[in-house]
Amino acid sequence: MKGWERVRQVGALALLLGWASACSQSLSHQVRPGDTLYSIARKYGVSPQELARHNALPNPDQLEVGQQVRIPAGQVRQTAVLSKPRASASRRSAATARESSRTPHLEGGSEIDRSFLAWPLDGPVTSSFGPRNGSFHDGIDIGAPLGTPVRAAAAGKVVFSDVLRGYGNVVIVRHANGYLTVYAHNQANLVKEGQEVRQGEKLAEVGQTGRATGASLHFEVRKENLARDPLRYLPQDRRTVQRE
Repeated sequence: MKGWERVRQVGALALLLGWASACSQSLSHQVRPGDTLYSIARKYGVSPQELARHNALPNPDQLEVGQQVRIPAGQVRQTAVLSKPRASASRRSAATARESSRTPHLEGGSEIDRSFLAWPLDGPVTSSFGPRNGSFHDGIDIGAPLGTPVRAAAAGKVVFSDVLRGYGNVVIVRHANGYLTVYAHNQANLVKEGQEVRQGEKLAEVGQTGRATGASLHFEVRKENLARDPLRYLPQDRRTVQRE
């Protein structure tokens, strides 16, 4: 629990380490224009991850108007929280303006700016995002030899660098516009909490700690407490940036 408390204290995501359905019965919500998985989850008091799993959504970023989303009934466990205090409206506006000048808005319309992130390492994708073996995989796994450098996908601040059950050694980096990237199963973490990192800077070494079946990097992209498909954000040319 110590690791969980530290994640909450820095205002990062409380990562999902297990899931069980609260009830077999469900309600239903018809998707309307402007609805997102996050807004639907807030309306019904459940978590976005819970909705994605309950509906086995292959891509939570894409909902169609008229689509029926089943809502788990009963008391639902909150799987992701943010504890960072809200700033005043003027401070938020100023901060938003500064961040907007530095980082592209990835959610503008239906387009995603793939220039925001770089691949954290070179290697084959051995497990994709989405439903997997009766559960839901919140990221992608990238295979690589033990000890391969794991690099920051974008500039940001390290908000967690420690061990979490299931993830093993994990590093979480917070970026502008509410994005986080997660790097797990590391053999060793090479950065500390509070450290500012540049894109391409070495964060860790590939390992197989936690629930890993082999040497690989578990990589996640998160926005508004919701895991997104990293392959929608990473450049198609598998561009990496290497900085020591």
